[in-house]
Amino acid sequence: MEQSAFFKTVPSMTADDVRAFLENHRLEDYNLIDVRQPQEYEQAHLPGARLIPVSELMDRLGELDASKPTIAY
Repeated sequence: MEQSAFFKTVPSMTADDVRAFLENHRLEDYNLIDVRQPQEYEQAHLPGARLIPVSELMDRLGELDASKPTIAY
């Protein structure tokens, strides 16, 4: 799959915007990825978030569904 399918210009979301989005959508309707380090993820992460450290992101894009919105933090 072409990488550009995952990276489209989108408006930034505030924490409140993300919170509202997560409350109004089912987990299976979007990709939620935590791009921090494993130790940070283990300390705390959003429910349903998948750990994909930013250093691995390009190699692991195939794990994401490009047809769904993706929220990364």
